[in-house]
Order: sequence, then structure tokens, then C-alpha cells
Amino acid sequence: MIDITYPPVILTARMMFGALDLKFDTSGGQHIPRHGGAVLASNHVSYLDFIFCGLAAQKSKRLVRFMAKKSTFDNKVSGPIMRSLHHIPVDRAAGSEAFSAALDSLRSGEVVGVFPEATISESFQLKDFKTGAVRLAAEAGVPVIPMITFGGQRLWTKGHPRQMKRGVTVALFVGEPMPVAPDADMEAATAELHSRMEVLYERMIQRYPDAPSPDEKAWWWPANHGGGAPTLAEMKEHETAERIAREQR
Repeated sequence: MIDITYPPVILTARMMFGALDLKFDTSGGQHIPRHGGAVLASNHVSYLDFIFCGLAAQKSKRLVRFMAKKSTFDNKVSGPIMRSLHHIPVDRAAGSEAFSAALDSLRSGEVVGVFPEATISESFQLKDFKTGAVRLAAEAGVPVIPMITFGGQRLWTKGHPRQMKRGVTVALFVGEPMPVAPDADMEAATAELHSRMEVLYERMIQRYPDAPSPDEKAWWWPANHGGGAPTLAEMKEHETAERIAREQR
């Protein structure tokens, strides 16, 4: 696959990181294979996760093809860029097309990026996962690579104004490849992926250098670690209310 746009996009992103003096706490980048297909499954905390997760693959010199909402491709500005990077549009009304396109990419030896939570977690904890990541891996005969990203929510996330602060630490933790057999129970495999990512998440939290003090109740820090973010239960209640409002509209 010819990539004309990807290299300059990576260079531009690195220049932006430098201008913002972002700090990166990275671990496990060597687990992303240098050759062959793989599903890179990451949590989702910010609108910048595509960029950060792609950066994690640079150690292995891989370019990640992300599955992203079709609306991103329909946009006059982002659309041409997304298509030139060979990312994969996801139309929820026709999900089988995106699944087939992702399978084709995996079978041709690409790394496909998937957010199993489907949407940003406003609790900044791991939400329930969809089974798509493990189903792709099973059908393509490739491993799932679990990954955790954290810190991007401090720059730009759902429900908060964009704050491109300087000196923010972004964590990028990649775990060991997880094989998924073709005849595996997809629900059980998804639960195993979730469990592996929880371990990565807790490891990341324990060493995150910018952790706020408990009395700060920082909005971007998870509630189960003393932060001011919504709990998982509060987030689910809010998401349910949003879904009902959309259906009524």
C-alpha cells in the first residue's frame, strides 16, 4: 500500500507534540509486530487517540489503519486526509462493510486500529467492550494487541473544552499479543481482552507522573482512584439519557 500522506502527517504531529512540550510515558511498543497483520485494540479517552495510538506503533515502524466514524470521512477537511491515510470508515447502519474492509486490510498484512469501547469513555475507565476486535482477529487469523492510552483527555475530550496545555504527559502502554482461535467464544475472548487491558491500565495509573492529589478531585482523573471524573455507573446513566434523547429527535 502506497503512503504519500502518512509520513508528513506523522512529522506534523511530532512538531505539534514538540510545540506543546508533551511528555510521553511509553511501554511495550515492541509487542506490535514488525510484519504481518494485527488488530491494535485501545481504550478511548480523547479525540486525539488516533494520533497517539499511531505513535505507539512507530517503534515497530508500522502505520496503523484506524476504524473511524463515517462522519469523519464526510467532513470536507478531515475526509480527504482520512482516506489518504487508508483509514476505514464505519457506518453504524452498514457495519458489515467496515468489517469486510478491515478484514481485507488485516489479510493484506496491515495493522488495524480498533476502539472496542466504540465511543469515548467519559469516566476515563474501561467501558464494556464490543466483540468486533476479537472477531476481526479470529477471522483474519491475526493477534489482538491490547493497548492503553491516557492523558489525551487533558487536551481534548468529550464534554470539555479543548485545552491544548503544555507539558501534559500522555501514556502509551502496549501489551503482549493475544491470539484468538477461529472457533473461540467471542464473548469470552472479549472478556479476556478487557481483563488484559485492565491490568495495563492499572500499571499505567500507578506510574502516571502527573497524578493529582486526592483533594484536587481533578476532572480528568478516574473516580475509582480518587479523581473527579464520573463513575462508570454515572457515565452509563448519562449515555442512556443521551441515547433516549437522540431516539426522540
